Amino acid sequence: FPFGRRLPCDIYWHGVSFHDNDIFSGQVNKFPGMTEMVRKITLSRAVRTMQDLFPEEYDFYPHSWILPEEFPLFVAEVRIMKESDPPWKPTFIVKPDGGCQGDGIYLIKDPSDIRLAGNLQCRPAVVQEYISKPLLIDKLKFDIRLYVLLKSLEPLEIYIAKDGLSRFCTEPYQEPTLKNLHQVFMHLTNYSLNIHSGNFIHSDNVNTGSKRTFSSVLCRLSSKGVDIKKLWSDIISLVIKTVIALTPELKVYYQSDIPAGKPGPSCFQILGFDILLMKNLKPVLLEVNANPSMRIEHEQELSPGVFENVPSPVDEEIKVSVIRDTLRLMDPHKKKNKDTHLPDTCMDSKQRFPPISGRLPRSNLQLPKFAIVRSQLSEHSSDTKEDLMEPGSAEKLEHEISKNPEASLPSLCLKQVFPKYAKQFNYLRLGDRMAALFIRFLGVRGIMKLGPTGFRTFIRNCKLYNSNFSMASADILYIDITRRWNSVGLDQRESGMCLQAFVEAFFCLAQRRYKSLPLHEQVALLIDFCEYHLSILDEKRLLCSRGIMAHRAALATCQPDRPRPPPAIHAPLLNRTTAANKFTDYRNHRS
Repeated sequence: FPFGRRLPCDIYWHGVSFHDNDIFSGQVNKFPGMTEMVRKITLSRAVRTMQDLFPEEYDFYPHSWILPEEFPLFVAEVRIMKESDPPWKPTFIVKPDGGCQGDGIYLIKDPSDIRLAGNLQCRPAVVQEYISKPLLIDKLKFDIRLYVLLKSLEPLEIYIAKDGLSRFCTEPYQEPTLKNLHQVFMHLTNYSLNIHSGNFIHSDNVNTGSKRTFSSVLCRLSSKGVDIKKLWSDIISLVIKTVIALTPELKVYYQSDIPAGKPGPSCFQILGFDILLMKNLKPVLLEVNANPSMRIEHEQELSPGVFENVPSPVDEEIKVSVIRDTLRLMDPHKKKNKDTHLPDTCMDSKQRFPPISGRLPRSNLQLPKFAIVRSQLSEHSSDTKEDLMEPGSAEKLEHEISKNPEASLPSLCLKQVFPKYAKQFNYLRLGDRMAALFIRFLGVRGIMKLGPTGFRTFIRNCKLYNSNFSMASADILYIDITRRWNSVGLDQRESGMCLQAFVEAFFCLAQRRYKSLPLHEQVALLIDFCEYHLSILDEKRLLCSRGIMAHRAALATCQPDRPRPPPAIHAPLLNRTTAANKFTDYRNHRS
């Protein structure tokens, strides 16, 4: 549409962020704030909050320090750990906050080796413990790129692609030493770096080359006796927990750009999760990409300075199905009834590249369905083919396709993992409940920081003040925490308390009120306490508004010669019972 489009679209596909265009309806493939949330520093802060609450559940993210603000802490902690464990010889990896495609990443053995130590304010970074014992295949280090669809925030819906990419280094791995720290082709798995190595192999086979399908790696691990089901379970758990860590602040961004009660688009987004497998097969989160590359070709140099785009079978195998099935899931006209799919083999002949089943030994296909991109035929596949070749089968096929267009497509490559497994992870969503309290007291729609009046209203309405914690103490707490967070160089466009600062203040209040309990129990109890008092307040306001409306209705219908009817008697509200039950549980816990 070179001159613009007059009619609104069902789906808008933005290249970088939610704000690429002004959209007022339909669906957009970006969430507000997602680009900011998955930056290395912001992601580290979000995961660290969850590590404070649930340290054992969030041990999949390396120990991290944020520079420059935590540089003294980094130096002190490393010194203490070395003194307590003299044989410990750590390696650290420094990642610039705004870097991408491996830009600016380097390894160090000691905090004194950090480059630009006097100029870190200009380019903040995250420093992490380096995973020195990764799982190797063909003596090469590799990572996994998995594609995750965040279909909605409220309710939370997460899908994971059944297959991904395995990206290999191009030099045999050795544990880091002072001599090999600079060898990026050995230590960094970034495709954008290794493609410049003379050892990089472009292959049409998913089992070989410097970029392979994850399912081919799983087949190889399965042949060695690895429990693939457990590995997938650990990866799914990592993805869900990471998204749960990101959603609280995403909701703050969302209400800022799309205030509740006003017309606006709904959002979804494809994320790229980069995961490393340790030698013991434990998955470790490296980073999350808000704009993962969806290119399905690579450049090949024909002659000096002359390049040609060549299709990449591995990329096309994975990425085309991810985008296709994302659009299928987000299709606003999709029928609610469950679609019926033909066997996937009916489409294999139409695919540009042969299916995995045609490229892998049959013995290696005995894996869970989640590990394979396309489902395989059963033992009676020959009978199925004969049935399809019966007279009249072509007419039946055409009729079924015309009746249900999706019948001609392969089965979905995206598997729902949330809310499917919500019962196992809902207890972790304390951040969402704190974010709901934060958003409630923001006051003005479209802002992202809580002012002092809003914080005082929060303390007052939730009955958090008492003889030991006055409103003056609340003001001091607000000033101290807000000043500290504003000094670390976060967004200065608005003044006030950001969500991370509010969470820190909430932790302080919880620890003050409920002593000698684990932090997550303290926070959960305080959330219940706040929600109880807010539900009572909401009930009073509702009863008051109903009473006023009933009084006005009585005045409107009242006749001069007839007595005024008595005020309406209001039935008890459902949320009052819920709030009372919560408060009873809270009191029982205290006793």
